[in-house]
Amino acid sequence: MCGITGWVAFTADLTTQRPLVEAMTATMADRGPDESGVWLDRHVALGHRRLAVIDLPGGRQPMRADTPAGSVVLVYSGEVYNFTELRTQLTGLGHTFRTGSDTEVVLRGYLEWGEQLAERLNGMYAFAIWDGRERKLVLVRDRMGVKPLYLHRTPDGVLFGSEPKAVLANPRFPRRVDTGCLRELVGFTKTPGWALWRDLHEVEPGTVVTVDASGVRERVYWRLETIEHKDDPQTTIARVGELLTDVVARQVVADVPRCVLLSGGLDSSAVTALAAAELVATGEKLRSFAVDFAGYEENFRPDELRETPDSPFVREVSAHVGTEHQNVVLDSRALMDPALRRAVVAARDMPIGLGDIDSSMLLLFQAIRRESTVALSGEFADELFGGYAWFHHPAARDADTFPWLAFQNTYTADRGTPLRPELRAALDIGGYVADEYATAVAKVEHLDGEDAFARRMRTSSHLHITRLVRAMLDRKDRMSMAVGLEVRVPFADHRLVEYVYNTPWSLKNVDGREKGLLRQAVAHLLPQSVVQRVKSPYPSTQDSGYALALQEQAREVLAEADSPVFAVFDRAWLHQVATGPAEAVTGGGRTGVERALDFHHWADLYRPELDLV
Repeated sequence: MCGITGWVAFTADLTTQRPLVEAMTATMADRGPDESGVWLDRHVALGHRRLAVIDLPGGRQPMRADTPAGSVVLVYSGEVYNFTELRTQLTGLGHTFRTGSDTEVVLRGYLEWGEQLAERLNGMYAFAIWDGRERKLVLVRDRMGVKPLYLHRTPDGVLFGSEPKAVLANPRFPRRVDTGCLRELVGFTKTPGWALWRDLHEVEPGTVVTVDASGVRERVYWRLETIEHKDDPQTTIARVGELLTDVVARQVVADVPRCVLLSGGLDSSAVTALAAAELVATGEKLRSFAVDFAGYEENFRPDELRETPDSPFVREVSAHVGTEHQNVVLDSRALMDPALRRAVVAARDMPIGLGDIDSSMLLLFQAIRRESTVALSGEFADELFGGYAWFHHPAARDADTFPWLAFQNTYTADRGTPLRPELRAALDIGGYVADEYATAVAKVEHLDGEDAFARRMRTSSHLHITRLVRAMLDRKDRMSMAVGLEVRVPFADHRLVEYVYNTPWSLKNVDGREKGLLRQAVAHLLPQSVVQRVKSPYPSTQDSGYALALQEQAREVLAEADSPVFAVFDRAWLHQVATGPAEAVTGGGRTGVERALDFHHWADLYRPELDLV
């Protein structure tokens, strides 16, 4: 998996900057706890932290290939799942390999195909290649954006890293956040390229960035295209099953202990069943893990989002497919620890404010990492197959905005309410969201003859695959890599995404059920109770003590007269919620307090220069 960073400066000598490059690299020690390496030349410095997964002794980085015209050096994060096929092709073309790693396949592939290597890869990856033959840097990010990559343009080159913290470690990057930077943090449209910090940008998925002395250029090598779907229903169901089987078979390969994340929902259960079947042929029993809260099942209260607890379904799937299962049971007191919140903020590099959903995920991954290095996840299925409630809620579905923002229940709230009134006015979140929606919709291609409803659902699918899912993937990556756990995402395979995206909504929603297509494709693998289970989101604690702990922590922030929190959040609002009844910290109130607390930790950790109203 790993973390990468680097610095290109065409008017400077970077061979004197080893300590600084090592410091940039060290910020990502959690992403790569096994090894560290740097490589420097006159105008380039590359850093790498390694999490060893494939060919443990042979995959060390930076990896270099020397040619008569100059050295070609790679730092690489992620996994290429078709590296065996590519290795065979390259061997046939005369390449000789010294290791069994997919890293060397990527390096040799670049030597053979240049930047067009990107189109040949199947996987999740972000990598940088310094091509000494042409004195250029080539950055490549995977099609779906599973692996992160950030870029800052300098007057004579670039700084880059798997996470913002790697770039922030270089004093040449100015730590500025202005009003424009905050709009997306509040608006949650997942604007492509946004990275919170001014002048820092996320390299967009499916993109190759080339940096040389003449400047920075981008090439999109993959985009979500609209193609007519010609398969009949039964062929479509069979094709989805075939693709999933192949994807899981590729992604279960590792030279380290692997497992699955099992929630008892349709998506994770399907991945679990396919992975278990794949491993049983080798005589290996699959391990599965699930998050749970002490007393959660016994005291569960149904609400608008969750009809049932996960545990009964988890037990049934584990018994059905034969996994060695372990529940990671969390005590609510652990979720209330401010140090845990701070660790989450440090992992995400920004104050997202998802509270115990992020905190419990970090604790879950910590527990898993003690026994496994690789985990498979059911992430992306809801965005791809139409699993979220707002796909099926007429008011949200038909609104001329992002469906996840239009959907309303007691858990949703105006994200701008806790902000200072003058800042709220300056941000104009309504106008920002409307502009981003118009931009996003304009990128959707439609087929001739599609009726209004088909166009609406294609647009919704496109928004989820190119916008919302990127936020979900980033969350999963940050929480897992913060503890050195590699999480793979079978539903993000670009072949599956292309096929399902172009499947008509009537087939995705077959039998009038959300994710009906997926249900039929995997029904033979799972217990009927799971096949028929209604979508249930990632669990959240129902312990009332959690709200009281939030209020106590908020009062501590209020006691700081000069806290930077109040450059953004309205002190009167936070005081009202923090000193009111515990019921004030529910729904939007709880979310607002969690965001304020996250901002408090973020400002303390990163010391940003705030240029706000």
